[in-house]
Amino acid sequence: MALRGNVALVTGAGRRLGRAMAFALAERGMTIAIHHHASVQGAKELEQQILGFGGRAVCFPADLTDANAARLLPSEVSKRLGSLDVLINSAAIMRHLSVEETTPKDWDEILALNLRSVFFCTQGAIPALRAARGKVVNLADLAGLEPWPGFAAHSVSKAGVVMLTQLLALTLAPEVTVNAIAPGAVLVPEEYSDEERQRLARATPLARLGSPADVISALLYLLEGGDFVTGEVLTVDGGRLVK
Repeated sequence: MALRGNVALVTGAGRRLGRAMAFALAERGMTIAIHHHASVQGAKELEQQILGFGGRAVCFPADLTDANAARLLPSEVSKRLGSLDVLINSAAIMRHLSVEETTPKDWDEILALNLRSVFFCTQGAIPALRAARGKVVNLADLAGLEPWPGFAAHSVSKAGVVMLTQLLALTLAPEVTVNAIAPGAVLVPEEYSDEERQRLARATPLARLGSPADVISALLYLLEGGDFVTGEVLTVDGGRLVK
C-alpha cells in the first residue's frame, strides 16, 4: 500500500505508542485521524506537531468503552476526511492487577477498551475499508501470548485481540488485511526504576530494551510491504517470547 495521501485512524493516539505511530504515519504523508478520550492534551499537541510540518491531522474524541461510540467513530472519520484506508487499534489500558485483586469493575473496564472496542471499531470501519481495500493493524501484547499473572485481565484481553485478529482476517479477506503487533518491553512505564529497566534488558535475548521505533518499523512493514500477509501477529520483543 502507498501511504501518502491516504487516511489512517489511530485509536489512543494521544499518548505512548499510539502517538508515536500516528506521528510516523503522518511523516509518511498520511492524513491522521487522532482518536483520544482522556489524553486530550497529548492529542492536541500531536495535531499541532503534524500541522507544523505541513501534514494533515484532525482530532476525534470518543469513549471507546461505549461500544456504540466505537462503532460510529470510523464512519465519522470517513465522512469528515473523505475515506478511511488504515485502522490502527491501539487504545488500551494496562493495570497491574493479579487474579485476586481484580474486581468486576476492573475486569469490565479493561476488557471493554482493550478488546471489545477493537471489535466494534473494526466493525464500524468495514464498509470504508472494503471500499479502499484497506488494512487493519491491532496492538496486541506479549502478555497476550504468554500468561502474566500480575496483569491478569490485561493478559486475557490481549489474548482476545490475537484471536480477534485471526477471525477478522478471515472475515474481511480478500479486500482487507488484518494483522497485529505484539510488543514486548519497548515503552516501559515511566515510573520504572533504572534497576527494573536493567532487569528487563537482562531478561531479553537481544540484551536491551526496545523503543517505539521498533514497533513503527513493524507497522510500516505491515502497511507498506505486507500485502500478502494477513492474520499474523508480529512479535517485537527482542526474543523474550522464545527464551
